[in-house]
Amino acid sequence: MDWSGVIPAITTPFNEDLTIDHAQLAKHTAWLVDNGCTGIMALGSLGEGATLSHAEKVDILKTCVAAVKGKVPVVAGISALSTAESIVLAKDAEAAGCSGLMILPAYVYKGDWREIAAHFDAVFQSTSMSCMLYNNPIAYAVDVLPEQLAELADRNENLHSVKESSADIRRVTAIKNLLGERVRIFVGVDDLIVEGIQAGAVGWIAGLVNAFPKESVDLFNLCTTEKCEEAAELYKWFLPLLKLDVVPKFVQLIKLTQEIVGMGSERVRPPRLELVGDERETTIKLVKDSIESLKTLSV
Repeated sequence: MDWSGVIPAITTPFNEDLTIDHAQLAKHTAWLVDNGCTGIMALGSLGEGATLSHAEKVDILKTCVAAVKGKVPVVAGISALSTAESIVLAKDAEAAGCSGLMILPAYVYKGDWREIAAHFDAVFQSTSMSCMLYNNPIAYAVDVLPEQLAELADRNENLHSVKESSADIRRVTAIKNLLGERVRIFVGVDDLIVEGIQAGAVGWIAGLVNAFPKESVDLFNLCTTEKCEEAAELYKWFLPLLKLDVVPKFVQLIKLTQEIVGMGSERVRPPRLELVGDERETTIKLVKDSIESLKTLSV
């Protein structure tokens, strides 16, 4: 598992009856890979993982694995109410052909560090696959500090990466100071990608990439090759869109953006509902204006 580059946290497309649209899922996945993404991460928050049954999750992974045709790895987001459920999903993801796992803390009950660490340890140790830890204290109310990440890495040889979504850019430096290259750092917040790479991150679990894969890959590559002026120009254009990833309705916003660019539907599963009124119209205008202004960029 090569933990680097732009790996989309893909959305889950739904039919009108809110069953999984596997044809669209395969089309979208292949499109992302064709535009330079280095992997596919399914079943995350953006994929509405909490609304999916276990069987649906496994079927989604199988569709993604078939769609990438061995060109890039597929990573499964592992989240559940219990540690036991997480372990079953981890094993089923491996059987489905995934190359890596992104492990989340358990839903609902958070516990103290002893309990949180025990959950992560149990899932890491249930598989031989390469694993990423997802740290998102804003969304999941669990904050794995750099020192705690180092503790987990000491015990689990297959903990190879972290998706750092605390929105504190100092975390990248702190993790690098403690662990060097032992754990590969991914930015998990779209509107911090340039700053994250400058601090030492080597990858991006991205959201707006679902609608703008070429622009996402271009921005990442400009940053990693230190083409600062070109990166700054593209980032300035992209930033209003990237901020759609860091608000409570990020799923609805990104799915609507996909529909506007012709690669998906705005359908979501309850309790989420599609955007309406001024909120929807403002987003449509932002996306359409951004598409129009993209034509004037020199990068």
